[in-house]
Amino acid sequence: MKQLNEGLDFGDMVHQVSSELSIDEYSAKMGSDDEIVTLAFTVKGEQASKDLSNWFERGYDFILDAQVSAGEISQNKYLVFVEMDRRSRVPERVLELLDDLETLTEIPVSQWKIKIDGEEVEPSLDVLKKRIILSPHQYRINAETELNEMRELSGVEPHKIYKEQDSQLKSFIALAGL
Repeated sequence: MKQLNEGLDFGDMVHQVSSELSIDEYSAKMGSDDEIVTLAFTVKGEQASKDLSNWFERGYDFILDAQVSAGEISQNKYLVFVEMDRRSRVPERVLELLDDLETLTEIPVSQWKIKIDGEEVEPSLDVLKKRIILSPHQYRINAETELNEMRELSGVEPHKIYKEQDSQLKSFIALAGL
């Protein structure tokens, strides 16, 4: 028996995808959280979730991985996780995904509710650039700063965020006049 594989067409996901998107709420599977941004979409039905996951993976070269949650998050609702490199283009790419999703869901970009750090933000380029951590370095600094605040409150010695430069690097910088 031959299997028939069809692509998704205009409006195929109407009333299947929730207009809520969370960013960095879940841990990355493809790498460490400081290098990967994780998006999570809520979808009705396991098959619709698989179809959407496939659509993401096959349609975008900047998506590293897309997969469906192992089980239901509530009755007949699944999460579709999308992972991409944590880089400065993430806000543009998120908006590109939402814009393209309109052809499947008929949900305009303006109606999406984006959740970052537990707070709902509007789906605009400027807001996303300000709210999403766009570099691995900045992510590590933010994470270590938060941990240091907790360490100080509990009376534990905070960790240094920036490591001291080794002596060879210090002399090289001095020789270069930097």
